[in-house]
Amino acid sequence: MTEAAVAAKPAARVRIQRRPLHGVLLLDKPLGLSSNDALQKAKWLLRAEKAGHTGTLDPLATGLLPLCFGAATKFSQVSLDADKRYLATLALGIRTTTGDAEGEVLERRDADGITPEQIAAACVAFTGEIDQTPPMYSALKHEGKALYEYAREGVEIERKARRVTIHAIEIVAMHAATVTLDVRCSKGTYIRTLAEDIGARLGCGASLAALRRTGSGSLTLDGSITLAALEALPDEQRAALLTSPDRLLAEAPELRLDAADAARFLSGLRRRVNAPDAERVRVYGPEPRAFLGSAHITAGELIADRLLTPPEVQALLAD
Repeated sequence: MTEAAVAAKPAARVRIQRRPLHGVLLLDKPLGLSSNDALQKAKWLLRAEKAGHTGTLDPLATGLLPLCFGAATKFSQVSLDADKRYLATLALGIRTTTGDAEGEVLERRDADGITPEQIAAACVAFTGEIDQTPPMYSALKHEGKALYEYAREGVEIERKARRVTIHAIEIVAMHAATVTLDVRCSKGTYIRTLAEDIGARLGCGASLAALRRTGSGSLTLDGSITLAALEALPDEQRAALLTSPDRLLAEAPELRLDAADAARFLSGLRRRVNAPDAERVRVYGPEPRAFLGSAHITAGELIADRLLTPPEVQALLAD
């Protein structure tokens, strides 16, 4: 074979040896990357067999994206349902087609006279339980098609308002017509819509200039890592960044079983326990790190919800 033929021959595809990993990675998602793209990149870097994320974070948003691997995927719904926390930067006086910096500008108005007191009052008006109409530029589906696809075609779909809860909004910084807010809210809250609503109440309009998620339930950016930093690590150090799947259940009370009851629990059998009723508990065996799964307690009876398999429990104990 000639040198030219060798050079023209495509390089052989390298087959990555996947490995079973179990745990949670706190990823600091970069700007411009979808949640799924970030997940696939992390999964590739970790050479993990099974992975999933805990709810989408918009490509134009940065910040906390908990990624679940192996056994941790069984508990991803807990983080998906958890309250969220964001740093939202609003551009006052600017309305766009999408409600954020990606859209075309619809209107510009003078917002220089807006005071912090006026902004604080507007934020109070949207604190508590409120009804939000999902934006057209969202991933919500209508007849199997995302709303943003209709929006790009110039089609407006009627959307029903949804009840969400804004626990608190605090002004973090303000410079000219740009204000940054610390928002604590329930799942399903559209921060773009909140920015537009605050702008409308102020009378100048507003759009979302930047968004960063800083919390999901008990999880924060503390201990998080960027994709660039993860890639820069030696392969053997990447898996060490994963924390136990029970990190997702940190807000639930702990229940520890002896060896016999732990074996029965893992087989799915209900057990009588001396503990108060609870919607969710973290269940452990006798060993210090023997996480077995989640359950609820009703009338003194422990009922399994999500169980680890014995090999998964042993894998976590071996880490």
